[in-house]
Parts: sequence; C-alpha cells; structure tokens
Amino acid sequence: MSATLSCPHKPRVGLFVTCLVDVFRPTVGFAAVKLLEDAGCTVEVPAAQTCCGQPAYNSGDRADARDLARQVIAAFEDFDYVVVPSGSCGGTIKRHYPHLFDGDPAWQTRAERLSAKTFELVSFLTDVLGVERVIARYPDTVTYHDSCSGLRELGIKSQPRRLLATVADLDLREMAESEVCCGFGGTFCVKYPELSNRMVSEKAAHIQTSEAGTLLAGDLGCLLNMAGKLQREGAAIKVRHIAEVLAGMTDIPAIGEPD
Repeated sequence: MSATLSCPHKPRVGLFVTCLVDVFRPTVGFAAVKLLEDAGCTVEVPAAQTCCGQPAYNSGDRADARDLARQVIAAFEDFDYVVVPSGSCGGTIKRHYPHLFDGDPAWQTRAERLSAKTFELVSFLTDVLGVERVIARYPDTVTYHDSCSGLRELGIKSQPRRLLATVADLDLREMAESEVCCGFGGTFCVKYPELSNRMVSEKAAHIQTSEAGTLLAGDLGCLLNMAGKLQREGAAIKVRHIAEVLAGMTDIPAIGEPD
C-alpha cells in the first residue's frame, strides 16, 4: 500500500470497532487494523469502548445516549485519531456527539475535540493519510452500495471507488440507485418492518440486475440486511465489507455463508 502521512509522526489511532463488527463480523475489525498499520499507523483498540449510543439517540433517549457518549469520549480522547469502519457509527460520533451536550460546556468541548479527529475508515485512509492504492486481489465483479450515513453525513462516495479501482482483477459495476437506502436504518427496520422490507426488496433487485458476483458496502448493518434478503430470495451473490476486500482478507466465508 502506498500512503503519504499528513502528520509528522506515526499516528496513534484508536479503532472504534462498533457493536455489529464485534458481535457478527470481527474480520472487519482485523481488516481495518491491517489497512491502518499498512498505512503507517499505530493502532490500539481500547477495551473500555462501548456502543456509540446511536440506537438510543435515534429513539429519542438522549439521557442514555449521553451516558454512552461520555464513555466513548473518555476511552478515545487521547488518541491522535479515532477511526470507525462504519459510516453510521462514525457519523454519530462526528456529527451528533457535540449536540448531545448542549448546555454542558465541559462535555461539549470534549465532544467537539473528539468529533474533529474522528473519521470513517476509507475516508481516513484516502482523505487524511493520502493512501492512493492497496495491494490486494479480488477476482470478481462487484457492485457498491452507498450507505446513508456515510454518504450524507460524511461525504463518502468517491473514496471507496478510488481504492477499489486499485484492487487487482476486481471489476466494479455500478448498480441502479446505489445511493438509495436499503431499508435497514437500525431501529427503523424494527419500527416499520413492512416499509423496510419493501425498500430492501427494491435494493436486492438492483443488486441482482447489476449481475455482480459480490456486493460491497462500508456499513455492516446495511450488509447484514441486504445479505439476508438476497439469501432469502436464493441469490448466489456474496456480500462483504469493503475493508475485507481492500485488506485482501477474503479467504473466509462471505456474510451469511456457513463457516
């Protein structure tokens, strides 16, 4: 991997793993560590980290969201950067944490400082470290889903495509309406299951029409949702987090496949 560091020392990065990665797909975390270390970072994974608080925040439970945010801030504020392999969790920390502490100047200042150095994984590699290519091979045609939070809150669109273009033997084929929500939305799919199912059904149709062999995205929640729908429909499309492909860690079963 080729990278140009934007800071004069070896960056000390705190990896915010996310709940879904920790419980359902630890390989994404290991892939993130590999990508960051290959780019010249020192990576640590604080044991004290907890949920970012997004489910509580989205449900209007600001008290519990603040309690969780305080734990995250305390665990990560001493790092040079905080990197998250998820646009939704990254967006929560970067865009919403400061507003959680309106009226509490001390914690708001700490939240703003953390926000300023928090980045989604692929955005951090490209926009901060200047990574231009990866050393990986993936012999398949892939299509990419733009997850809502990463796209709309963090401006992640071209960055993953630029790095995917450097993966040997990978052919990127865009699906129709790649920027449209897959219907997951965390608690949204629980509150509005019929609407959520209709949305993911339309997304699955676009994925299959692309004739790609693999679906990629940067948010595990979206990937779990789409993988489940594709499998229920009998589609033979593999589903992976983009970090796994960029890191060359694709020797394990795809999401939803048996071990």
